[in-house]
Amino acid sequence: MSGLIYHLVAAEDFRAVPPGAPYRPAAFEQDGFIHCTGDVALLLQVANLAYRKNEGEFLVLDIDPDRLTSELRYERPAPPPPPGSALAEAIFPHIYGPINRAAIVAVRPARRAADGTFLAV
Repeated sequence: MSGLIYHLVAAEDFRAVPPGAPYRPAAFEQDGFIHCTGDVALLLQVANLAYRKNEGEFLVLDIDPDRLTSELRYERPAPPPPPGSALAEAIFPHIYGPINRAAIVAVRPARRAADGTFLAV
């Protein structure tokens, strides 16, 4: 698979990482990989399911898989979505290690509605 992949992150968390340092979210310790999506529409769907009630600014990292130094695998959702979920058949890119800064080709704000709904990138 080719093309960019996308990772949603709370702006505060991403900005806490020193410039130039590899990025690894706190959830990496628990999950063992970094969750990504292969398209923005799917990212917004996941964001609204998992982060809609989380307040604050979120960013989307545009990642070039060809520049990654960590292993990238395309896998079923983890954890599995509820039965009947539209995400049940999706395949997601998972990064097994930190994201080196050279692989992050853009950092964009996620636009949200007043109720927390993710609208666009």
